[in-house]
Parts: sequence; C-alpha cells; structure tokens
Amino acid sequence: MSLLQRLCVIDTCMRETELLEKMPLRLLFWELEHRSSSGASVVAIDNKIEQAMDLVKSHLMFAVREEVEVLKEQIKELMERNSQLEQENSVLKNLSSPEQQTQFQAQVQTGSPTAGAPGPGPTA
Repeated sequence: MSLLQRLCVIDTCMRETELLEKMPLRLLFWELEHRSSSGASVVAIDNKIEQAMDLVKSHLMFAVREEVEVLKEQIKELMERNSQLEQENSVLKNLSSPEQQTQFQAQVQTGSPTAGAPGPGPTA
C-alpha cells in the first residue's frame, strides 16, 4: 500500500470517528510537504501513520466499549421491567374471575382493540 493510500485510509477513519482530533493528520500532511523523501523521513512518517492508526483503533474501541455499557444497562432495565410486568400479570390473573379470563382470551384472539379495556359493567 502506498503512502498516499495509507494516508487516505487514515483520513477516512478519522472523518468517520468524531472522537478524534484532526491534529495528527495535519502533522502528517505537513511532514509530507516539507520534508525530503529520504529513508529516515519515510520511516518517521511510517511511524506516525502507525501511531495515528493505533489512535484510531483505541478511540474506536473506547466508543464500542461505551456503547456496550449503555446497551448492558438498557438490557438490565428491560429485564427488570419485564419481571415487574410478569408479576403484575400474575397478580391480575389471580384476582380475575374465570369468566373475565375467558373474555380476555377471546378478545386477544380476535385482535379486538379493547383487549386491554375492562369489559362492560352490569346493565341496569
């Protein structure tokens, strides 16, 4: 891979990650413009490219770890909510009469929009 291709890859990575500061890439371009293409300069540029790529990798890994933590917390909250709803469901089943349960099941099976609404009260 040529030096220019490597710089394009780094530039693309840096643009895609808003976490990175653009300074390392600016320094690389400055070196390309102002230094000779001697062997030592190329090695120094290669080292800077490698450092920039390592920086991109570390920032991406940090962002991924943060996202994983957020998702773990959301999973925990959803599991707690699910457990709470299962307990409520159990209590409601125990408190309802068999007729109410049958009526509710019929509403659920027919897809009635009033499946969650209480049935009609006694008529006078």
